[in-house]
Amino acid sequence: MTDTTPASINYDKPSGRIAQITLNRPERANAQNYRLLYELNDAFDRAAADDEVRVIVLRAEGRHFSSGHDLSGADDVKLDEVGISAWGGFGLPGMEGHWAREEEAYFGLCWRWRNLPKVTIAEVHGKVIAGGLMLMWPCDLVVASEDATFQDPVVAFGANGVEYFAHPWELGIRKSKEMLFTGRAITARVAQQLGMVNRVVSRERLSEEVMELAREISCQPMMGLKTAKESVNQMQDEQGFYNSLRSAMSLQQLSHAHNYIVHDLAVDPEGMDIVRNLAGKPALEQ
Repeated sequence: MTDTTPASINYDKPSGRIAQITLNRPERANAQNYRLLYELNDAFDRAAADDEVRVIVLRAEGRHFSSGHDLSGADDVKLDEVGISAWGGFGLPGMEGHWAREEEAYFGLCWRWRNLPKVTIAEVHGKVIAGGLMLMWPCDLVVASEDATFQDPVVAFGANGVEYFAHPWELGIRKSKEMLFTGRAITARVAQQLGMVNRVVSRERLSEEVMELAREISCQPMMGLKTAKESVNQMQDEQGFYNSLRSAMSLQQLSHAHNYIVHDLAVDPEGMDIVRNLAGKPALEQ
């Protein structure tokens, strides 16, 4: 990474036991390129390695938490330079390279963050679209502002949904299907009723509410927090969480392979017209 490229992530410690990580691409609505994702991973690693830190808050600058994947390639890095998993072959032709890139930068990082040994809280406002869900879902707790909306319109592009396919676990079966089939967003209140969001507060009080929650949790002993988190995660894993994510990831690769054959692209090009039409529809309030 060059010194002339602005950081995509800001890191600070508002108190000794709390680390705060801020997505810092407001000019692109915090869309995620590889640079942002790996700077975010570095920040999570930094907080995890700090024995004083017990709670990590993930938040965002600007109007929106995250508008999803940024596929423009602007101000980006190469996966060969930053990749951390056993995956390689990112530049290989066809589905082999495509699969490797998505396993490394999308699924692999999300699963890593889900299993961090510290408590993580997502502080969410504005729009959370597609890949933006993949930053929020690995967190242990979610606090959203009243203006927050959540959307995954990826079916419009001829795929099953975002790469970290946690929809049924976060929203339940029926609402997951409605969100995916229609591409419509849901409000923060609906997300709270479904159990995806812990608390909904005013935009003005969002950061204050999150910090109050983080301070309360940070008073607990780290060993208790670690074992409580691991116990809940293990229960979810025993229910088949990881296997269901892997299955959906395989179907996503099938979708991309189909689109390459039919459209010579990873996604259906008509999807953008569908998404533009969705922009004029209000978020589902029930």
